[in-house]
Amino acid sequence: MMRWFLILLVSLASPVWAEVWDVPNRPGAIADFLGRAADGDTLRLSPGIYTEVLTIERPIAIDGAGQATIDGMGQGSVITLSGPDITLTGLTIVGSGSSHEQIDSGIKLTKTALNAKITDNLLQGNLYGVDVHGAQDAIVARNVIEGRQDHRMNARGNGVYVWNAPGGVVEGNDIRWGRDGIFVNSSKRNIFRDNLFRDLRFAVHYMYANNSEVTGNVSIGNHLGYALMFSKRLKVTDNVSINDRDHGLMLNYANNSVISGNIVRNAKGKCTFLYNSHKNDFSGNWFEGCRIGIHFTAGSGRNRIVGNGFVGNRTQVKFVSSKWVEWSEDGQGNYWSDFAAYDVDGNSIADTAYRPNDSMDHVLWTQPAAKLLLGSPAVQLVRWSQAAFPALLPGGVIDSFPLMNPVVPTAMQKVPHDG
Repeated sequence: MMRWFLILLVSLASPVWAEVWDVPNRPGAIADFLGRAADGDTLRLSPGIYTEVLTIERPIAIDGAGQATIDGMGQGSVITLSGPDITLTGLTIVGSGSSHEQIDSGIKLTKTALNAKITDNLLQGNLYGVDVHGAQDAIVARNVIEGRQDHRMNARGNGVYVWNAPGGVVEGNDIRWGRDGIFVNSSKRNIFRDNLFRDLRFAVHYMYANNSEVTGNVSIGNHLGYALMFSKRLKVTDNVSINDRDHGLMLNYANNSVISGNIVRNAKGKCTFLYNSHKNDFSGNWFEGCRIGIHFTAGSGRNRIVGNGFVGNRTQVKFVSSKWVEWSEDGQGNYWSDFAAYDVDGNSIADTAYRPNDSMDHVLWTQPAAKLLLGSPAVQLVRWSQAAFPALLPGGVIDSFPLMNPVVPTAMQKVPHDG
């Protein structure tokens, strides 16, 4: 008797009443079946193109099975979600409007669209891809989002726009040809993981977004990889930036964050740029082939820089200070490819300290015209004197325990072979 009672309870708790509706490809069919379906039902679309602009207000799933296209015909957002527990999957979505003021999108989630799931869709040529506008706990996963190419980059929309949407997860998406891949503003507790970004202004752009995670993403050929601004307590780990134009990683008023295991390679400007950013922990990162490996300015201080690899940058560090700032801890520092170090005791730690900048660097940074004198005997004598007598140096970065060998981050396996 008890066994049958338990089976009855399980059956009552299971959505056995949920129905699957096969929607024919005819004008107005999706809106028609939305009116007939009950909460929890699934609309399974027939192959073809549906020219409809939809608003979904109840827990419904729409499945295009990779063969159905919804075309908004240039009118506003193609699909607007305003109810809880809605799923969109397997759809091709095109034809949003062109209003930045209204944030015309392929898919728009309003603040009442709780727990939405946007998975395995193709969003193509819309002004914005997915606008998560106040909707908590949304999942945007495994979508291909290709923005418009008929606008200048700054006039395009973002691939995924997250505004005040705590708990959201954006992962496994392929985002291309928008303004920013993911733009997050005034939000918290978000996860942006394992996305691919190409041909964008910024891959990830943070503004006033705390306690969030940026992990395992790949940025290739964008103007800037990861721009973290006015935010704190971020976890930025195992990301890759390849051939980004300006910077691979930029922190602007970003504080108390962990920056670990990231790879920046061949940024034409700076691998990493810090502006007025404090108390951040940089460890296990790989900065390679940039004009400047890492640049600190505007009073950025109390940052921990340990266990990183600085490889083949034209200038490894740009840091102007009248005091020495130690970049080692507990007998371990960083790896510097330009340091002709020796290790007599064989403990994999160089036997002399590394100082990446001297007083001539400071002169050249403040007086660029002095570059004309770089090859002069007087400049070479000054540099030799400072190398031979470190007490003459003006201050700046010192690594008292440089590593003889770099620690290669696990994210290196994500770097393309031609990167």
